Amino acid sequence: MWLQKTVLLSRRSRGFHLVTTEILEQLPELKGFSLGTAHFFLQHSSASLCVNENADPAVRRDMERHFSLLVPDGAAHFEHDSEGPDDMPAHIKSVLLGCSLILPIRAGKLALGTWQGIYLGEHRDHAGPRRLIATLNGKEQS
Repeated sequence: MWLQKTVLLSRRSRGFHLVTTEILEQLPELKGFSLGTAHFFLQHSSASLCVNENADPAVRRDMERHFSLLVPDGAAHFEHDSEGPDDMPAHIKSVLLGCSLILPIRAGKLALGTWQGIYLGEHRDHAGPRRLIATLNGKEQS
């Protein structure tokens, strides 16, 4: 069984945001899979997807602070700056963290660990909504 659909994520401020619930609300079909994989592809080059801590919001704030220090806005060596000082750093952060995830499906749910959730890394100051292509494949629930 296969399913592919677009998931729209709400506009968010710069930072790391838990989006697991928002994704799952738009994928009720997941309940129909007994096992398989879910592939999520973010159709943007200035944001990222990753899996990390889902309980303590300090982790998300620390992630933002660390990546802002690692790849600062407006660095003098960036040539690509026509869309603002946060644009090239956003592209670099997207490359470092990635724009896709493959997660296991078990018993109609994502088989994430107890303290894991899906993060959207929003790396622009003024970004719009973000689109994911979600592809589910696996065995149908009996």
